[in-house]
Amino acid sequence: MPSTLESHFETAVAALEAIPTDAVAYSQLTDASLLRLTDFMGRLQRAIGADSALISGEVDRRSAAHLGHSGLAQSAGFRTPEELIRSATGGSARDAAQAVSVGRLAHGDEQRPWLAPVGAAVTDEHLPLAAAQSIGVGLGLPTSSVPTDVLAAAAQQLCDEARTLDADRLLRRARDLRNELDAAGIPLREEERRAQRGLRFYRRPDGLSRLTWDMDPETAALVGDVYDRATSPRRGGPRFDSPDAARIADDPRTTEQLASDVFLHLLTAGADADSSELLGTGAPSIRVLTAGGHGYLEGQHDAVSAETVERLRCSGSVVPVVIRGGQPIDVGREQRLYTRRQRIALAARDGGCRWPGCDRPPSWTEAHHINHWARDGGRTDVADGILLCRHHHLLSHNNHWEITRDGDEYWLTPPAEQDPLQRPRPMPSSSALMRELAPA
Repeated sequence: MPSTLESHFETAVAALEAIPTDAVAYSQLTDASLLRLTDFMGRLQRAIGADSALISGEVDRRSAAHLGHSGLAQSAGFRTPEELIRSATGGSARDAAQAVSVGRLAHGDEQRPWLAPVGAAVTDEHLPLAAAQSIGVGLGLPTSSVPTDVLAAAAQQLCDEARTLDADRLLRRARDLRNELDAAGIPLREEERRAQRGLRFYRRPDGLSRLTWDMDPETAALVGDVYDRATSPRRGGPRFDSPDAARIADDPRTTEQLASDVFLHLLTAGADADSSELLGTGAPSIRVLTAGGHGYLEGQHDAVSAETVERLRCSGSVVPVVIRGGQPIDVGREQRLYTRRQRIALAARDGGCRWPGCDRPPSWTEAHHINHWARDGGRTDVADGILLCRHHHLLSHNNHWEITRDGDEYWLTPPAEQDPLQRPRPMPSSSALMRELAPA
């Protein structure tokens, strides 16, 4: 015989499944009706959250560690109660852990008595699970200066305030309240967050790599400022009446690609300016192993094109190693690269990227050999070098645009598929001084 609780759940599930799930029906609602349904949705989620906490808490209680294999979770084939909940709901590991954690409060957690008001608010169906978790995380643990009874009063205050706050704002409010109660403990909590900082680099099997950076608040403030300055005009942030804001807003790259390129440039420039924190000196460099018409970046498993190899040779960020017959026969020389003084001269002459219509400043550019070092036997002379931003440097090599020099003038010739007549286009300097010195 089903229990009374099971009967109630069966009735509730049947009622929910009877509600139409046709998008057309919802599109025909009036604004007032849609707002009422939104309110019903919130009430429904809080009610489901209360039942979820009670069920998850009881599953946890019957799966206690001391019960071993006879505990509910392990006897059902799961290692932990969180795994059982996750399997039953199809949710994430985080969702399951949250349900079990709040479920313990709903059943009266002896380890966290100061959060008893939170458990009561959940079962009274006015506090969502995420909000309950926010209060617990934000308030932290009792100390000699903030004992259990003080934290319990704070928890009750936050449960009352939660009626007008979402889970994210409630977490910030809980942290602020903890700081108000325990100003003396701020340095300790700051140091605890700083101790959790870390950066990890992962190579993915699909050829991409991922960087995960856990930042303490101070680091996040600095990095966040750089990120905002690089992407704000693209994300609907402050717009300043300046060429830089317009340039960022109109950049053809996605916001994520733009941010990636900006941080790559800053890392490279910073390492070049001061390598005291690194092994070796100078900007980051990589080895490219070349064999036949393509190459491999050292430490990476995916081949790169001959055009990429040539571009890296040109930009000076690589030490090329040519492989023939299984042996390296040609290791790149330092003279292949433009020196710091030559870069200064190029910046003064070109004023930035010289690709027609591009307004990237010198700091965003790479020095390009107009006569390729490997293909043409080009020289690392200022006259035969030109500044191109990374985008146009890539375009030049990958799409086979050619740059030629006639005295002090530089010309860009498109590939035949872009212009069958391959008519050269002028590449004027964007340096105000050079334009002033140019003959009439």
